[in-house]
Amino acid sequence: MEPIIGRDNELRTLREYLTSSRSEFVAVYGRRRVGKTFLIREAAHDHFAFYMTGSHDASLQRQLIAFSIALQRHAKKEELPLFSSWILAFNALGQYLETLPDGPKVIFIDEMPWMDTPRSGFIPALENFWNSWAALRDDVKLIVCGSATSWMLNNLIHSRGGLHNRLTHHMLLEPFTLHECEEYFKSHGFGYSRMEIAECYMILGGIPFYLSAMQKHLSLAQNVDRLFFSPTAELKDEFSNLYHAIFRKASAHISIVTALSRKRMGMTRMELIQQTKHADNGAFSVALEELEQCGFIRHYEPYSETNRINRTTGRKHILYQLIDFYTLFHFNFIESNIYGDENFWSTSVNSPLHHAWAGPAFEMLCLHHVRQIKLALGISGIQTRVCAWHAPQHIGKGAQIDLLIDRKDETINVCEIKYAKGPFAIDKAYAQELQDKMDIFREATHTRKSLLLTVITANGLKQNEYHSFPQCAVELEQLFTP
Repeated sequence: MEPIIGRDNELRTLREYLTSSRSEFVAVYGRRRVGKTFLIREAAHDHFAFYMTGSHDASLQRQLIAFSIALQRHAKKEELPLFSSWILAFNALGQYLETLPDGPKVIFIDEMPWMDTPRSGFIPALENFWNSWAALRDDVKLIVCGSATSWMLNNLIHSRGGLHNRLTHHMLLEPFTLHECEEYFKSHGFGYSRMEIAECYMILGGIPFYLSAMQKHLSLAQNVDRLFFSPTAELKDEFSNLYHAIFRKASAHISIVTALSRKRMGMTRMELIQQTKHADNGAFSVALEELEQCGFIRHYEPYSETNRINRTTGRKHILYQLIDFYTLFHFNFIESNIYGDENFWSTSVNSPLHHAWAGPAFEMLCLHHVRQIKLALGISGIQTRVCAWHAPQHIGKGAQIDLLIDRKDETINVCEIKYAKGPFAIDKAYAQELQDKMDIFREATHTRKSLLLTVITANGLKQNEYHSFPQCAVELEQLFTP
């Protein structure tokens, strides 16, 4: 296996679990393609007493056949019976493990959510295996993972049934940061600049699988065209595959992200219901929750000095926002390629379409690197909340702030985010626009906190008489901090 990048803490932690003096039940979860399987295999050095992967969209019978084949392979037996239920399958697994010599017995079940088919009895059988056998020993290391984050959370991590508090550990595997992406590209011989790595991040996010599909002898533009727009594009159908692999009824989830792709600051629940034509019921709530748990969207409360409650619905003013880079790229470019141009990305660079995408995508990159921004501002030790704000129509039509860092020390960093290939120039008119925005924000929110205008740019500020107008400035280079 190739060397692992950027997972030092997770790797060390997993290996501690594998060498502990008790049985362990560990759930690793995170977005599809984020590298969960690779991490677990690296931690265990591929030494598993039992290893199988659930099959996507397969029946109970096919899942049980796959389990039997995997057990037959590990037990090195010519033939094993085909199990009629999960309770019998897990019982056979326990019997096989009892025949092994002393020492840790590492069980790895990949894509476990796919194994839990309707009315299969999978969860009760897993509960019985762990509670009545594995947990009573000190040598079983059961590691499970899955891309359906909502299933992992609801059935394992936050289980209210027989597995309540039975997990010994759980680990969320997050996408790479810019720093880790840079490490990956360097280790694989790419010569990309930090601007190119940032633009790559704005397209693919920090998803290791997507990065692994890139070729070092091609430019970034060539790689994007090859992966998404060429006749044999490797990731041509990734959007459909991604959502249908994670969600059993993906149409509702797709309609939600489609609606959110049209409004970058986000939409309220009622706006989403009006756009998607879904009923305002529990199923819609579940779809929103699943999208958020899987990292495709987030919910946040726009900045207010008080927690505003809608008098009609009794709900807080919550916005849902699409934050998955690949999904944003899909709606902006893949769906826009109506003529099937196999060089669509290359021909779109520096076009109005590219400019319209790049600004919001860079804002999203900053949102995903708030920890690095706080470090650059020297406030990493201060409690903060991160939100956005849009002026009421009667106060300042169109005035909005895409990133506010509201600090416990009675200060707010009002962040203006600008993406440009070269140094960004603040002229007299723009300086006045920024000042007006600050004034409108203070008037609308009635805040008494100190306001620090903070400009975040890709390539710094152009030196002129207004370059020191903002109190704080952060550059892309600082977002590459570990």
